[in-house]
Amino acid sequence: MACRVADSVFLFKGRQQRSIRSQLSSSCRSPEIHYLKIDGPLKKVTKHHAYSLSSKRFQIVKSVAVPVAPPSEESLPSDTSACLKELCENYGFRQIGQPLPENVTLKDIINSLPKKVFEIDDRKAWKSVFISVTSYALGLFMIAKAPWYLLPLAWAWTGTAVTGFFVIGHDCAHKSFARNKLVEDIVGTLAFLPLIYPYEPWRFKHDQHHAKTNMLSADTAWHPVWKEEIDSSPILRKAMMYGYGPLRPWMSIGHWLVWHFNLSKFRPSELKRVKISLACVFAFMGIGWPLIVYKTGIVGWVKFWLMPWLGYHFWMSTFTMVHHTAPHIPFKSTEEWNAAQAQLNGTVHCDYPKWIEILCHDINVHIPHHISSRIPSYNLRAAHKSLQGNWGKYLNEATWNWRLMKTIMTICHVYDKEQNYVAFDELGYGDDAKPITFLKQVMPDYA
Repeated sequence: MACRVADSVFLFKGRQQRSIRSQLSSSCRSPEIHYLKIDGPLKKVTKHHAYSLSSKRFQIVKSVAVPVAPPSEESLPSDTSACLKELCENYGFRQIGQPLPENVTLKDIINSLPKKVFEIDDRKAWKSVFISVTSYALGLFMIAKAPWYLLPLAWAWTGTAVTGFFVIGHDCAHKSFARNKLVEDIVGTLAFLPLIYPYEPWRFKHDQHHAKTNMLSADTAWHPVWKEEIDSSPILRKAMMYGYGPLRPWMSIGHWLVWHFNLSKFRPSELKRVKISLACVFAFMGIGWPLIVYKTGIVGWVKFWLMPWLGYHFWMSTFTMVHHTAPHIPFKSTEEWNAAQAQLNGTVHCDYPKWIEILCHDINVHIPHHISSRIPSYNLRAAHKSLQGNWGKYLNEATWNWRLMKTIMTICHVYDKEQNYVAFDELGYGDDAKPITFLKQVMPDYA
């Protein structure tokens, strides 16, 4: 199928004029490098083939002018839509959202949601606690009874189940679990304890992530690396090659250590609550860990706590990077940042296997959560359905797959204003970039 799209499509929104630029190869099925500019910087798309790519295999084609109606009626030319679908295939997405008009505000999107999705339901909230407690207990039972060769399956289940504890604490932090705020603080603190996560420090930093999603230097979650940073130290550069490459599914461990135990990172008004959370965590470590060792030995501590904890961090890292990381999703400076675009266009909905969705309480139905963090986890699906009906063409959606993970782990590295991201191995770092070239060779490339 030939894939010829507009080199320049001018979208007229009232008196505003925005430019869409696309430079794609003449064939959708052959190896290619794509350059796509949609209402923003140039995006580089690399098709993951085992053979080399030629930068000469693209052509610039015609320009067209298209008037744009209000958001509910807006459409792109059919050939541009076809090539967006091709980018979806290359990245591992189901849909790449069209650019959100600049006159749309976050309040407009919030007001389009049904009021019922903001309602707290005590029965559903405590049902989620029951699911997490029973699934975690079942996981511990499986670890105790499973022969050694089935332990990885038991650890995978238990690590996923304990991730549900995090989601419950996450709802408590956003004041979407219960009507009583003291109950939320108690439940949130207790839910985080098996994870050795201090509840209040995390809450303060996570609020910043929501307020400044995909804002350069200000977002506290995953963000691109600055080239000046990796060039500042050979040791740091090598660490980043592994941390943003093969070890990326566990990099939340580093985030946990760096962000949540350092008192200097918090305001004076926050310190009292931070210290209480840290005292709870250290008490759990000081009492819980010795009890585990006393009952089961060091090997038991590894089996029953450490391995499920690593499983939790796999999901913590993976969920977070998939939510906001893709070659076409830009990080922007404070001056350029737009809240509606960042939360609707810059957040990814990703479907996982059903058992993961159940144990993790739909945390990956993530776009409505960024539209309003006051939506309880058990209402996220209803909210997402509403967003699909009103804003569907602007949503980024995927089903978790190897190509999606390969795209993130081998491309989304260093910040570049024109391309959003440049991969480590494209910057001339030689042997230092071997972890990335290794991933490109060994990671499966199917969606």
